[in-house]
Amino acid sequence: MSLSCKSKQPDGQRRRLLGGIAGAVSLGGGFSLIELALAKSEDEAISSLNRWGLLIDTAKCASGCDACVKGCNTEHNLEGFDRPETDAQWIRKLEVTDRQTGHVSSLPMLCQHCEDPPCVDVCPTGASFRRQDGVVLVDKHTCIGCRYCVMACPYKARSFVHESLYNQKSYSPRGKGTVESCTLCVHRIDDDRTPACVESCNRDGNGAMVFGDLNDADSQIAKTMRDSASRQVREDLGLNTGVRYQNL
Repeated sequence: MSLSCKSKQPDGQRRRLLGGIAGAVSLGGGFSLIELALAKSEDEAISSLNRWGLLIDTAKCASGCDACVKGCNTEHNLEGFDRPETDAQWIRKLEVTDRQTGHVSSLPMLCQHCEDPPCVDVCPTGASFRRQDGVVLVDKHTCIGCRYCVMACPYKARSFVHESLYNQKSYSPRGKGTVESCTLCVHRIDDDRTPACVESCNRDGNGAMVFGDLNDADSQIAKTMRDSASRQVREDLGLNTGVRYQNL
């Protein structure tokens, strides 16, 4: 469902509170995303000085390539479970056609990790939250499955888990009856590694994805965006997304 207009500006104090919530109880010996979000040591504290993001070049993204999707599914164990096709789509490939020229672009669509995320604004429990470094997450231990965030997301980037789960990854907690979406592989970010989709795209695809710190002028992503035009999907919403596209 797309939004034709954005809700009122989020309260900054509420955002900081949600970004700093701690103490979520861990179920079954696993970690909650709140705990993972605050897992760095004090000398490596998560900071608003960083803004993690993705730059995707649609000119390099081949129509038949799904390396990023496979990499994400493997990393987070999203495959199997006899689920409906609509479940657990953290990344999906879209074909976008220019109505004037007929040119077709292929692009991955995922959580855009907005600076002002509508999913956070509508969440009644604070389960949807944004880290100070721009990563938008869902805490499965406080998510009640109301799916308000699913309806609020203009990118259709969130999935509801209908099926029972097994063989879960300790770094990527999931839960039946909860909502989930791309985490930008936050466990990798906090370990100074590249998200699985980007790694897979570089290894098995066409190198269409660049990950990095948008606030670091010397990072590859910042340099590329400075030298070449890029755009947001639904820029009219004013969400200031962390995912940008070239040649779209």
